[in-house]
Amino acid sequence: MAPRTLTAAASRYVTRRIRGREATVDQGWQTRAWEMYDSTPEVRFAANWLANAMSGLTLFAGRRGEDGTIEPAPPGHRAAELVAGIAGGPDGQAQLLADFGPHLLVPGEAWIVIRPIVKRGVITGESWHVLSVKEVTTRGAKMTAEIDGAEVEIPPYDEENPDETAPAAIRVWESHPARQIEADSPVRASIQLLEELQLLNAAVAAIARSRLTGRGILLVPKGTRFPGTPAEGDAEDDLIDVLMTVAATAYKDPESAAATVPIILEVPAEAIGDIKRLTFESDFDELALKLRDEAIRRFANGLDVPAEILLGMGGINHWGVWALSQEAIRLGVEPRGATVCHALTTQWLRPILEDEDDPDADEWLVWYDSSGLRVRTNRSETALKVFEAGGISAKALRRETGFDESDAPTAEEEAADDEDDTPEGEDLPADETTSEPEQNPDAQPSATAAAVTVMAPGEGLLAAADGLIWAALTTAGKRLLNSPACPRSQRSQWTSTDPARLHTLLPVDAAQVEQRRLLDDAWSRTPEIAGRYGLDPDCLTATLDDYTRALLTAGIDHEYALVVKVVASCVGTPA
Repeated sequence: MAPRTLTAAASRYVTRRIRGREATVDQGWQTRAWEMYDSTPEVRFAANWLANAMSGLTLFAGRRGEDGTIEPAPPGHRAAELVAGIAGGPDGQAQLLADFGPHLLVPGEAWIVIRPIVKRGVITGESWHVLSVKEVTTRGAKMTAEIDGAEVEIPPYDEENPDETAPAAIRVWESHPARQIEADSPVRASIQLLEELQLLNAAVAAIARSRLTGRGILLVPKGTRFPGTPAEGDAEDDLIDVLMTVAATAYKDPESAAATVPIILEVPAEAIGDIKRLTFESDFDELALKLRDEAIRRFANGLDVPAEILLGMGGINHWGVWALSQEAIRLGVEPRGATVCHALTTQWLRPILEDEDDPDADEWLVWYDSSGLRVRTNRSETALKVFEAGGISAKALRRETGFDESDAPTAEEEAADDEDDTPEGEDLPADETTSEPEQNPDAQPSATAAAVTVMAPGEGLLAAADGLIWAALTTAGKRLLNSPACPRSQRSQWTSTDPARLHTLLPVDAAQVEQRRLLDDAWSRTPEIAGRYGLDPDCLTATLDDYTRALLTAGIDHEYALVVKVVASCVGTPA
């Protein structure tokens, strides 16, 4: 799916623009688009999905580096302080971004209104609001915004003499390619299609009602009557009255016997052939369902995210779901995050820095971090497999599967488990010797000695293996940073991260380890290390490689305490 280019636009309300087309707060089609949001579940789902996704973005201050990446502002910088204070902090920013989801998907525009909180002539804070085009009106040179049910007057922004105590209004919109001043949105292009969908919904509803109340016409020979009950004697009821009574009962109480049990009618044999049923069903009944599904699919294809987000992901494995989610973030979430950031940069951050005489005001911008949305799928299952292979600790397993340390077994429970693991009737050997046994350097190690060595590799070997693992993760992290897994626009934010831990922040699957050559040449020194400690180099290389690959695909940090388990299987093997 090729991405649709979204052109971000933003402007602050000033007097000279009020006479132009920008004064038009509702472009006509936007009212109809909001009606579709209120009446069409598919539109509401798409808008709410985008809102929830955008709430996962994190705002930060930065500037564009020479390679095009965004470099975060250093701690304590004025730009960083201003961006950190947007909407009161991270929680408010998440809500602010979420509010933009429906606005940018449905009408294609919204207003940010910033109201300074003034107490006794002193500004103590700000309140941030995202308002729709229906909540902002202009009359002549006057603009008012409806906030919490009250009208708030917004004076024009004076660039030369700004009033810090006055509310500010910033229009944010996706520009239409044919006319930059007009808003555009996926729903705008789908309004006619959505109107067809509403007609089809009405048709399907009418078909459902007709099948409940009008099941056709029953033709019976004239004079056919329904026999009465023994209590009624020889009296007979009119057949039409009986059928209507049964139909009414079935409609009011679908679970009653009248809704499922057939009516038993005893008639002369020669009259059976004359009883016929005519229905009003047509080919359009089935066609309406197909047309409705097609309309929903076309609307899904018109969104700026993979259609499966709206249609469902049944039959797609977890890696396919992960890939579609990443594509949805790239095509639908990040471009709209960039739109909001563009507005905050050009109409809010830079004007403030310019008023404060910052010489680099034009370089700083508001940007977003989407790493919080890129959650690795099936992480719990992967962590369990790595734990069973001895690659992570029980503490790490609890963390990755959603448990905390309060769920860890107590010492008494662990002791009881150890007792349960002891074979019944078998005494374990005990060595009560307090001094080290004499060893013959020419003698081959016994099985018992080898087992003891496996459980307690030397500190030198552990340190060497730890260094090899850490160097391999560092190599993989550097290659991952320069791969498509990390877009160029986001690489600057990871430059301060230790490359050996980068795989815990960026998703990596097993196939990507080979495709991106993350571990190529990572084990070139392993034969030398193995020879130094008398180990099989192939065994040590394979063991370290398996463990490191497990860490990369699981997104889990390496722990020195686990090295003893990793190399234990190779200790005692002939070199």
